[in-house]
Formats: sequence, structure tokens, C-alpha cells
Amino acid sequence: MASESDAATLPSVNRELSHLPAGKQRELALVVEMIQEGFAKALAHRTAPRFRVGRILKIILFGSYARGDWVDDPVGRYFSDYDLLVVVNHEDLTEVGEFWAATEDRLLEELAAGSRLRTPVSVIYHSIEDVNEKLGFGRYFFVDIVREGILLFEEPGYPFSEPKPLSCEEALRETRDYFEEWFESAVGFVRNTGYAMKDGDTKLAAFLLHQATERFYHCLILVRTLYSPKTHSLNRLRKLAEELDPRLVDVWPIETKFQRRAYEQLRAAYVKARYSRHYRITVEELEWLDSRVAQLRDLVRTLSEERIASLAAAA
Repeated sequence: MASESDAATLPSVNRELSHLPAGKQRELALVVEMIQEGFAKALAHRTAPRFRVGRILKIILFGSYARGDWVDDPVGRYFSDYDLLVVVNHEDLTEVGEFWAATEDRLLEELAAGSRLRTPVSVIYHSIEDVNEKLGFGRYFFVDIVREGILLFEEPGYPFSEPKPLSCEEALRETRDYFEEWFESAVGFVRNTGYAMKDGDTKLAAFLLHQATERFYHCLILVRTLYSPKTHSLNRLRKLAEELDPRLVDVWPIETKFQRRAYEQLRAAYVKARYSRHYRITVEELEWLDSRVAQLRDLVRTLSEERIASLAAAA
């Protein structure tokens, strides 16, 4: 964890974890250690200068565990993630597949083992230049991290830029643009899903439904924060969107084995529906998923229009 001697470097980010139980604090210390070790291994045999001097500059906890409103609901099977921002000193070092995939696999293995880590971990990776640029543009997501986040590690001497306010008119214009682009894109994938189902191409239909779901989540996250992570992971996008508005939780019921399996089929479709000859999904599962995506569509439209109306009133 960050030491008291680093306090002058980033005064706007909190360093206090006392609101978390001791067990959660131990888990976060383990996660930080694993991230640092994994990054060191990923760079160990690199020869390019930008990789040899690669460093993690900051690790920041944000989201529900930073705010203190996390959820641990074993009955409803809903658990908040540890949301972490890892800031590095070069944009190339943010490539997940090249530098972070092995660490994320290790975190999943620790979570599955359940002895040292019992809380899911979601990590996003950005360069210091990228974060400072977004703060300069007044992006709510990063401004909120600076305001509400908890610093778990810091390399001294790399402060964030002072966040600049975004005018209501600018926020309204960007929000409308994101909504129009991403919502229409998602609706297009839903429409093409119907064509694939009529043709009996269940694997293509599953992939298209995945793309529609992904885009609906990106749409809402962009509308609410003017930022969305570079990921195709439905679980990550879903968790982030549900934290922004808990009304989204009911989109995916998990009371029955069928419901849980159908969602897993959708989640896996991004890769397996395209590349695995063993991937199978039933018409019944597709029809159920189609109905849930329709509910997601209607809810995203409602929530987005609420946000746009609020910004329009402020402007």
C-alpha cells in the first residue's frame, strides 16, 4: 500500500482503507502484489527501450469498494468486484493480451481456490498521459476516480493533472452523440439476430446477440460517464453498468439452471460461437436470450433518455 511519505504527490486521491474489513484489506494487498509480480514477469525478457523502462505508476481502487457501498449477496449470487485502475508510463503497456492476461488468469485461479481471494477483481489499464488527457477533457469516469478512489500503490513524481470541468452543453452534445451511435449499432445487431434465427444459424445468432448486448452496455456506460473500457467481456461491462444503475440487475435472472446456462452461452459466444465447432446453443436458449436483450434494450433507452433530459435541463 502507499506510504505516508507519498501523500504530497496525489492529494486528491484518498489513501484510507479503514472502512473495509481486515479481510478485504488483506485481499487487496494480495491483488496489488500479484499485479506487480505479473507485470515484472511480462517485462522480464523485453528488449525494446520503452519496455525495459516500463513501470506501474499507480494502482487505484475505485467503484463500490472505494465508496463503501459494495454488495456481498450469497443468496442472490451478486458480489461487487474490486475495481482497479492500473496506470503505467507508456501506452503500449496497456495491451491486455500482451502484458496482463497472465495476471488476470492468476487472479481468477486465486478466486476459484477461495483461500486467499474471495472477491472478483476487474482491472482497467491506462497510461498516465491518457488519464491526464481524459481529466483535461473533464471525463466524469476519471474525475470520479481521482475524487473518490483509494490509492493502493504509487510511484512518486507522476501526479495527475487537475481535472477540468465539462460544460453542460459539451456533456449534452457528447452524450447524445454516444447514444445515437451505440444504441443504433446495438439495435442493428438485434435485427440481424432475427435474420440468423430464421435461417437456422444458431451460432451466428448467438454471436450477434452477444454483440448487441455488448453495445447496449457500452452505450449506457458512455452516456453516463463519457467513457467505456476496451473490452468484449460481458461480465465486466455488466458489472460496471449495474453499478451505475442497479435497475439493470434484473435483466439477467439466475433463479434456474436454464437461466444461468443461457447467459453463460451468451457470454461465451464472442469467441466460441465463431471458432469452436463444439459450441452448441438451443433455439429455446436463443429465444430466451433474445427476450432478455429486448428488455436490456428498452431499459438502456429509458436510462439514456433520462440522462439526456437531465443534461438538457441543466444546459
